[in-house]
Amino acid sequence: MTRSETTKKPAGKSIKKEFTFRFYAELNDFLPPRRKQKAFLQSFKTPITVRETIESLGIPLSEVDMILVNETSVDLEHKLKESDYISVFPVFESMDVSATTKVRKTALRTTLFVLDAHLGKLAKYLRMLGFDTLYRSDIDDNEIISVARKEKRIILTRDKPLLKSKEVSHGYFVRSIEKHEQLIEVIKKFDLYSQFKSFTRCMMCNTILINADKDEIQNKVDKDIFRRFNEFFYCKHCDKVFWKGSHFMRMEAYIRELV
Repeated sequence: MTRSETTKKPAGKSIKKEFTFRFYAELNDFLPPRRKQKAFLQSFKTPITVRETIESLGIPLSEVDMILVNETSVDLEHKLKESDYISVFPVFESMDVSATTKVRKTALRTTLFVLDAHLGKLAKYLRMLGFDTLYRSDIDDNEIISVARKEKRIILTRDKPLLKSKEVSHGYFVRSIEKHEQLIEVIKKFDLYSQFKSFTRCMMCNTILINADKDEIQNKVDKDIFRRFNEFFYCKHCDKVFWKGSHFMRMEAYIRELV
């Protein structure tokens, strides 16, 4: 037996190969410090797909909108070759990249949300600005995923593992902890400035509000409020009346300053 025959690798055995990865923008939040905002090398046993490498590196596919391998757009099942350079970009909700990306067929153009149990205050603020936002304090991950898939909603969460589910197609990890900062973060992330429709949804239940005749709600609000305001909004489901008080005016002014 020759020397070459003794060192020959068994047929069908996987071989480790090295690839270069570069993750952009907020995708770096899921990487360890030594790999943030820079290209890095990583070895994997081959054959392997782009999907498998990204998942192995801890990046939720729900936050990935475009992948380039050696500057060419590819889908998640693309098989990598040794020394490939993989560039991974976050979700482009405010930009239509459907003609370029092969990760998803179309961008999610209608902005509908479903929030996890940690984001109750944010849910109220989004509803106040007119965004269709589903939220319950007792909602669990399975229900969130099911509703998001069925109704094509974007998942907003403070729970990173939730976004790693293969069933999640559109989701975003809210970085901020403070409620006002969370709202600004989401508005900027999804470019929502032009979509404000204040006081069209109930802050409590998400039901569409109706413009209420002032005389019809006289017995549902305090006399001082009734005297000071002329425009009221009514939720049939909650039997609640809303008006544009000082807190709303400050919040709306603060947000519009950012436009």
